[in-house]
Amino acid sequence: MIKLTIDNREVEAREGATILEAARKVGIEIPTLCYHQALTAYGACRVCTVEIIRKEWSRLSTACTYPVQKGIEVKTNSEKVKRARKMILEMLLARCPNVKKIKDLARDMGIEKPRFELDNEECILCGLCVRVCEEIVGVSAIAFFNRGTEREVNTPYEINSDVCLGCGACAVVCPTEAIKAEDIKEIRKIPLWHTELKKRKCRLCGEFFAPEVEIDFLKKKDARLGEEIFETCPSCRKKELGNKILYTNSRRRKYV
Repeated sequence: MIKLTIDNREVEAREGATILEAARKVGIEIPTLCYHQALTAYGACRVCTVEIIRKEWSRLSTACTYPVQKGIEVKTNSEKVKRARKMILEMLLARCPNVKKIKDLARDMGIEKPRFELDNEECILCGLCVRVCEEIVGVSAIAFFNRGTEREVNTPYEINSDVCLGCGACAVVCPTEAIKAEDIKEIRKIPLWHTELKKRKCRLCGEFFAPEVEIDFLKKKDARLGEEIFETCPSCRKKELGNKILYTNSRRRKYV
């Protein structure tokens, strides 16, 4: 275990852990927008900026990417951190003035209105959607394009059903709700990626529950799973499992 100091508290953390993980473990909250524990840290939004002091030298860094080190001192709310974080949130608020999560974080820092020219974006380019599509789903249907002020997340071409699975993982991790997955009867739409996919009907209840292409992808990914898993919705699957457990238990009781 590695010992370090966070906000005047001696903390122990496993080797390889980040400052963010070490702080959260002892109940010290550091705000984040681009971090998700299931994904590789990226340090894009920089909202988790902290001050790191080592041998009397001080520097600012993102807590989600900086590994714990023996003997360092970390300050999560120093004046230096507050000034940096306030500027970051002011710029994010100027880019996304109507996003509730950013407005709330900015308000916590005493920012009601940014000094910069207002834009009307919802995406903060945090990359969570890109990373979840690549690292968890394994499709890489979306990516970053262009540089500087022209940088954006988009599809490499007009997306179609053999690329985007319509799984909605990108919408789940998006911190600003810029990505929305919409279910309209037998169709799932993700407007931002121009995706419109037909869903499969549950053989038991008749409800449409997941895009056909997503189900086919999962079939190929793990052939060991039974065919019935892909033909029933989660609710009916749960009921079937419950009924099997009840039946098995009743059989056991009968022969005890």
